[in-house]
Amino acid sequence: MKVERPWGCYTVLNEGAGFKVKLVEVLPYKKLSLQKHKCRSEHWVVVEGQAQVANDGQTYCLKPNESIYISKNSVHRLENNEDTVLKIIEVQCGDYLEEDDIERLEDEYQRDSVERRA
Repeated sequence: MKVERPWGCYTVLNEGAGFKVKLVEVLPYKKLSLQKHKCRSEHWVVVEGQAQVANDGQTYCLKPNESIYISKNSVHRLENNEDTVLKIIEVQCGDYLEEDDIERLEDEYQRDSVERRA
């Protein structure tokens, strides 16, 4: 199932007890909200493009086949500062993996501070 967002889209590839795998596609010069999660950690692997990642006050530039671990409660953001679509594989691990576990600290799209299920 593909889910559209203001910054691009994501597709859930697989999920099971305690995990969810997504393909996340970020459009050129777009970024996700600055956010954190209480119930899950995330592993991001860049598969196409170049990612700028903010993670607990540090900034990283990741290229294809490079990855980063985002721990529970870590303040983080994914950003695409390139001309091409950024694609990452996101592996979520935790007891609760729904979208309403997103706590937005900054959001250029003026969405609620906590994601609400539709």
